[in-house]
Amino acid sequence: MTSARIDTDPNREAPTAQVDLTGAERTALGALAEQLSRTAPGGVDHPRWLVAARRLSCHLPVRLLEAIRQYRHDPGGDGLLTVGNLPIDEDAVPPTPDVPDSAETSATIPAATAMLLGLQLGEVIAYRDEKRGALVQNVVPVRSLAGSQSNGGSVELSLHTENAFHPHRPDYVGMLCLRGGREEVGTLVSAVRHALPLLDESDVAVLRTARFVTSAPPSFRAGHRTDPHPVLTGGTADPNVRVDFHATSALDEEAAGALERLRGAMVAEGTAMVLRPGEMAFMDNRVLVHGRGAFTPRYDGRDRWLHRIFVHLDNRRTSDSRIDSGPVLI
Repeated sequence: MTSARIDTDPNREAPTAQVDLTGAERTALGALAEQLSRTAPGGVDHPRWLVAARRLSCHLPVRLLEAIRQYRHDPGGDGLLTVGNLPIDEDAVPPTPDVPDSAETSATIPAATAMLLGLQLGEVIAYRDEKRGALVQNVVPVRSLAGSQSNGGSVELSLHTENAFHPHRPDYVGMLCLRGGREEVGTLVSAVRHALPLLDESDVAVLRTARFVTSAPPSFRAGHRTDPHPVLTGGTADPNVRVDFHATSALDEEAAGALERLRGAMVAEGTAMVLRPGEMAFMDNRVLVHGRGAFTPRYDGRDRWLHRIFVHLDNRRTSDSRIDSGPVLI
């Protein structure tokens, strides 16, 4: 993984919790992913396959288990955990898909790898109205969505909390790189812990009031809009953030000013993270916002390709919103 500042200092790298697997660890994880890929019925979203995936995830290399557990306890100042040297062979990856609602439903080695890591961090979940509720989703450029603020677009994607409109947002977002594409495409990340010191106390106070509303993203194909909500919640010195700088709007002029100054602070304190094939990043969606730089896809099967998963820490809190007590939320 490489990283560079979003603003004018290109030499500052994002300090982050990072594990690069040794050769032996990569081989051990690859064997688990291979076993899981051959487990009947071979479908990532099938309940019986998920039982096997959860069980096998307990056998990840110990050093990786320790890193995941520590990250779950404390995401650190940057809210990131990256894992490198995963058992992904870019030469064996099929052509990058380029259709809307693309998802990986078959238990491929990359999909199995993403699920093994995600299921040790928490419970992998999805949303019925996004990509048909698939647990492993493809983040790929789609020609018909090129200009959209979505995972299928190729214009600059504004910094945002994943599914900021939803009452049960992911606690974590995982991104596994299968193919990097011909040009470096940065995933923009920024932690509220770094942005907060740049704001006046008066702005922070405004951002803690319910004077903001957020619309659903295009991928949900819904016109849903939240009730008024605060952007910052939780501890005074270490708050959670809930914002989508494209879809969140303020209800009055004072709130709009505070929101714009928060955006400026988060851009100034952000970094651009470039994932390479075989690298996976987990982002704490409670303290970190993310986006993407613009790029020019060719739609020829060689474009950038990420697997995306969502993780919740506690399925009990969403029991009334999950279909048949499964991992898909309404």
